[in-house]
Amino acid sequence: MELQLALDLVNTQEAKELVNEVKDHIDIVEIGTPVVKIEGLQAVKEIKEAFPQLQVLADLKTMDAAGYEVMKASESGADIVTILGVAEDESIKGAVEEAKKQGKKILVDLIAVKDIEQRAKELDAFGVDYICVHTGYDLQAVGKNSFEDLNTIKRVVKHAKTAIAGGIKLDTLPEVIESQPDLVIVGGGITGAEDKKAAASKIEELIKQGTVA
Repeated sequence: MELQLALDLVNTQEAKELVNEVKDHIDIVEIGTPVVKIEGLQAVKEIKEAFPQLQVLADLKTMDAAGYEVMKASESGADIVTILGVAEDESIKGAVEEAKKQGKKILVDLIAVKDIEQRAKELDAFGVDYICVHTGYDLQAVGKNSFEDLNTIKRVVKHAKTAIAGGIKLDTLPEVIESQPDLVIVGGGITGAEDKKAAASKIEELIKQGTVA
């Protein structure tokens, strides 16, 4: 089980300072969609150059021209690129094809997918690397989470790794770990903590214990 830090509401300099605090406790740094929209792929490039020991995920949430976007993100140092599960099949296949060429990985985000079970089966057949259940900010605000969705995709996904994002904090982490995702994505649970290093360390510790168990 790996830990990914999601950085959505920061600029590149703030991202560097944050990652520097927690770098010993995380596996992947996610340059979130808002950051990419505001600062471009330069943000991905700078974080990868500053922390070459970590994997960097470019959260592009691609919907179209997927092969091209994956290529550009790869050139900027991204190890993993996201595409939306609601995108066309051909777009997802194009993303996978380009990622394989570049030696990179594709994470498909199931945000807004209605039939999660069926789509997860299809995505698994396309050869994507990660399938992620995700409760976005706007649904978190009304008390939703993705924990049941994780169990749903765990039942049907045979090849891809499973991931979960959205509202995961220390108090909800045990429930997530119980379902054994391959990747746990935490944003505010770390970035909103007073002591970010301590929060990341504790989350890492629980994940490691959960992996062993």
